[in-house]
Amino acid sequence: MVVTRFAPSPTGYLHIGGLRTALFSYLWAKKNGGKFVLRIEDTDKARNSEAATEAILKAFEWLGLEADGEITYQSQRDEIYAKYITQLLDEGKAYKCYMSKEELTTLRETQMANKERTRYDGRYRDFEGTPPEGIEPVIRIKAPLSGEIVVKDGVKGDISFQAEDILDDFVIARGDGSPTYNFVVAVDDYLMGINEVIRGDDHLSNTPKQIVVYEALGFNIPAFYHVPMIHNAQGKKLSKRDGATDVMAYKEMGYTPEALLNFLVRLGWSHGDQEIFSMEEMQRLFDPKDINKSASIYSTEKLDWLNAHYIKNMSNTELTELLTSYDIVLTSHDKKEILLDALKERAKTLVQLAQLIKEVITTPSEYDAKAVKKAFKGNAIEILNAFGAKVSAAEELKLPHDYHLLMEAVVNEMEIGFGKIGNPLRVALLGKMSGPGLDAVMAIIGKEETMLRIANAITALQ
Repeated sequence: MVVTRFAPSPTGYLHIGGLRTALFSYLWAKKNGGKFVLRIEDTDKARNSEAATEAILKAFEWLGLEADGEITYQSQRDEIYAKYITQLLDEGKAYKCYMSKEELTTLRETQMANKERTRYDGRYRDFEGTPPEGIEPVIRIKAPLSGEIVVKDGVKGDISFQAEDILDDFVIARGDGSPTYNFVVAVDDYLMGINEVIRGDDHLSNTPKQIVVYEALGFNIPAFYHVPMIHNAQGKKLSKRDGATDVMAYKEMGYTPEALLNFLVRLGWSHGDQEIFSMEEMQRLFDPKDINKSASIYSTEKLDWLNAHYIKNMSNTELTELLTSYDIVLTSHDKKEILLDALKERAKTLVQLAQLIKEVITTPSEYDAKAVKKAFKGNAIEILNAFGAKVSAAEELKLPHDYHLLMEAVVNEMEIGFGKIGNPLRVALLGKMSGPGLDAVMAIIGKEETMLRIANAITALQ
């Protein structure tokens, strides 16, 4: 059974790159009828943030990426880590290092002066003397001194690391007894049954160290897939301006979970020329072996296009529910179907849709100067008066078609083009020249509000 995991550190927000690897891990587990596990790597007590942990969990809930089983917190597993550290000490595979900070600093300065790579020199590896007083020893693992470590990577292929170039006897427990990252990751992955690890290739340098831990403890080594980074259009690391922001900020900006997940699955993975993927299709088609070897490019335009697609094709019932998060309550609005049908094809985000709705259902308090100059010339006021009279006299006005017939009547009677009535009427109804079809707007706001807006515009602009 395939068991994958996502293991964020709650020292900051969940960014878009982390979410992508979580999605890949989720899809691969679900495709294979396996398990997707969420582990919070909160051993760095000085930098951990409860708010960051809460934000991570909220993001997963919003996106519908439900983990299997209970969430694991590394901060609650100290006894487990201590047990395996003791085991390595007892087996002679790890040792206590009494090197002081001053000694370590002197060693590094000497190595730098000699233009050597800074590394621990193994001076306590086989130490048998009397330990120096006043030093809380760190625990170091005995790493191989020669040979190579091969990472079998499902994305990049086999990658060989020369032990003498990349490894020294790295610390697996600090002087206060707290375990270090590479040690606890290897222990937890084994104990949690993680057999396939999909993560960003910024972790590739950690993998040889984790393999050393796996082998020292006699653990099976999982399959690795190191995913290339996401870059901006200039080929550089994402900044907040580009999109490397808190995942929950995408909700605030009006993106739907479906669009964001669809966008992410296509960053570095593809299935032919297909662009739109349902969750069911993602689970059925995704394979980490098809992940691109090169970095992917983040495109806000692509995300907007996908989001517009999902908004346009979403049911009005679902849209009504989502819009409540943006201060738009349409539950009891008798024209919500006409309103949403008229506007949802015009919006790239739910924030834009909410703004468009407000512009329709709110009586204009001011009028765009350029629009007024363009629309209110010649006999525009006379045309508006004539149309307002038609609306007042009409008894049955419910559908957009009903209002369209009145506009046609004015156009025919006054022998004018549709633009002559459309432009001033649009400014009167919406305060500007852009917007949805006028007949739909009037059907949405109703007869009385239509007459009020026409009268207000005539008073303000004549």
